[in-house]
Amino acid sequence: MRHRKIGRYFNKSSTHRSAMLYNMTNSLIHNEIIKTTLMKAKELRRVIEPIITIAKKNNISNKRLIRSKLNNKNNIIKLFNVIAPQFKDRLGGYTRIIKCGFRNGDKAPMAYIELIGRKIILKNKKIK
Repeated sequence: MRHRKIGRYFNKSSTHRSAMLYNMTNSLIHNEIIKTTLMKAKELRRVIEPIITIAKKNNISNKRLIRSKLNNKNNIIKLFNVIAPQFKDRLGGYTRIIKCGFRNGDKAPMAYIELIGRKIILKNKKIK
C-alpha cells in the first residue's frame, strides 16, 4: 500500500529526480513554456508554484531561499522582476498544462506547461 507517499518517482533516485525538476523549473522560468511528458508536467507544477509564491514577496531572505534551489542568477532576476509582479494579485494557479498528444517512440502522453499570462510573440512571416 502507498499510504502517505506523495509524488511520482519516475524510476529515478531522489537526487536525480530533484535535479531534473529544478532543471525543468529553470527552463520554464527562462522560456515560459516547455514541452514534456504529462506526468513530469504535473510534478513540475508542484515545484514551480511554491517558488513563485515565495518570489512574490521581494526581500533578501526569499532571494536566498530561491537561490538555494535554482542556482541561475539570470532566472532569479527574471523571477523576481518580471514573473512574480505579474501574479501579485493572484492567489495560486500560476501554470497551465495543455495536453498535446503522444510521443512517437513509446506513446507517452505529452503536454505543454506554461506560465499563465505570458505574452505570445509571433514572428511576422512575409507570404509571397
